[in-house]
Amino acid sequence: MTAQTSTTRLTVAQALVRFLAAQYTERDGVRQRLIGATWGIFGHGNVAGLGQALVEYGDDMPFHQGRNEQSMVHAAVGYARQSNRLSTHAVTTSIGPGATNLVTGAALATVNHLPVLLLPGDIFATRVADPVLQQLEVPYAGDVSVNDTLRPVSRYFDRVTRPEALIPAALQAMRVLTDPVETGAVTLALPQDVQAEAYDWPDEFFAERTWVVRRPGADPTELAEAVRVIRAARRPLIVAGGGVHHSRAEEALAEFAETTGIPVASTQAGKGSLRYDHPQDVGGVGHTGTATADELARTADLVIGVGTRYTDFTTASNTLFAADGVRFLNLNIAPYDGHKLAGLPLVADARSGLGELTAALQTHGHRVTDAYVIEYSEDKERWEQRVDACYEAEEPDVRPTQPQVLGALDALADESDVIINAAGSLPGDLHKLWRARSRDQYHLEYGYSCMGYEIPAAIGVKLAAPERNVWALVGDGTYLMMPTEIVTAVQEGIAIKILLVQNHGYASIGGLSESVGGERFGTAYRYTSDDGTFTGAPLPVDLAANVASLGMRVLRAKTVRELREALAEARRADTPTCVYVETETADTVSGPPPAQAWWDVPVAETATRPSAVKARELYERHVSTRRRHL
Repeated sequence: MTAQTSTTRLTVAQALVRFLAAQYTERDGVRQRLIGATWGIFGHGNVAGLGQALVEYGDDMPFHQGRNEQSMVHAAVGYARQSNRLSTHAVTTSIGPGATNLVTGAALATVNHLPVLLLPGDIFATRVADPVLQQLEVPYAGDVSVNDTLRPVSRYFDRVTRPEALIPAALQAMRVLTDPVETGAVTLALPQDVQAEAYDWPDEFFAERTWVVRRPGADPTELAEAVRVIRAARRPLIVAGGGVHHSRAEEALAEFAETTGIPVASTQAGKGSLRYDHPQDVGGVGHTGTATADELARTADLVIGVGTRYTDFTTASNTLFAADGVRFLNLNIAPYDGHKLAGLPLVADARSGLGELTAALQTHGHRVTDAYVIEYSEDKERWEQRVDACYEAEEPDVRPTQPQVLGALDALADESDVIINAAGSLPGDLHKLWRARSRDQYHLEYGYSCMGYEIPAAIGVKLAAPERNVWALVGDGTYLMMPTEIVTAVQEGIAIKILLVQNHGYASIGGLSESVGGERFGTAYRYTSDDGTFTGAPLPVDLAANVASLGMRVLRAKTVRELREALAEARRADTPTCVYVETETADTVSGPPPAQAWWDVPVAETATRPSAVKARELYERHVSTRRRHL
């Protein structure tokens, strides 16, 4: 006779909330909750299901009220990144537009390998009411809903059409969220009738579960070959990616670099892997990188990628690593990334792999030549002088340039500050100029470069690290995309800081447009002229007033001196505070060093306008330097 299993009768939504509250992660002996809270906007697809369940079990599951579904995902992603991917948030929405608004945030999470749990409502599984409000009818497939748009941007997707199906679906969802290789957006589509349906759940389903986040070591054969190629290299260069941070491998990287003398360049995601003043740090690499790092990349005979995906910004669209016979050694926990650029893979956790490499090379006493160290150290010092020049403001009572805005914040920040940005002209300036002082100070979302990420992500980071000063650096173009979560910050007293830079348009794309023959068309926020183009006077948009109307305190700064004072006041504030500053207009942005490496944006092959013809000639010269690494 089989022993009877004890059960509890709950709705599917109630069971899911109780299950999520009992999930934990553990790495290096540290245990923490996997799903720290749930974000939600309620509609007819989730209000009676997950909405009621969150009321029923509010003591077990903290809740945050969002204003935009995409923003809620960004906040969850910011929280997950600050939590080293060991904890994240869930996001629940209604069906229809509430669900499809998740797609952009899901893509961002998956591109960046950051965990987030999405719980969109779905149409009736029983189809007793068909079509329901907001249902997209698909004549060729009755089992398709708009939630299927989340399939290609999710690392795991399941539609729970019966109560008992929640058990395997929920367990698989937790597996993927905690897998350092597979993690990203995880979607459980929840039909609204199923959410409210009751079932007798085995009590074991609600028992605490701890998901161990593994640190696999390197295969001995791959490790031996990695040691051999490093010892044979004369001009090796490390490219540190986001995987260094995800693994908490910063100390291991520092030890490896100090032991071998190999310089360390960083991607946008990897910046801060070493402090800016570490002897082996040479700054950002690639299209937005420093002259020091990019020249080392051009002459490197071995590129050691640690936790990087080698995006086109890092490789300068495959024109940067130009030395004859250059080889790649890729330390990555994901085999897919480990084999890129025909590299020698070293498939392992970044911290484990670096530790093993350091130990193996120490037995040989391996170190690069003193001449190589002197070369990159002197080059770095010259670059730092260029940074000082960009930051310096000889006239403190004039309107600042964008680099001077960053310089004012750089002079104020310490290890406790977190700087968040994602899109526009700021990422390029930050990658070249910002002096990262701690492992998690520099928070750039550049895998998806999603406008609107900064403010909600700052909320997520502040929730994960309430003791930190968290700054969302936002241009006017990005701000107008998604300012709504300011209301959430005000409502919950989440004391984020916003540095809002007004330059009257899309400065980054305006510059790009000009360089590719587009003549800055459609990139400035201006009135239309007689010829129908947007080249008139700047629009009289008062973004500071808009911020204030959402309930946030605003400090206006018109000059460099006022900016410094406003930033200092905002940093001391214990309530949500915005510093608003106007810089040069989008068509006259200047100051930062130009790009130190190319980026491939195809230019019109045929054109009559001189700007496009000239741009095509320059494009063809750059294309001729591109290579495939085989």
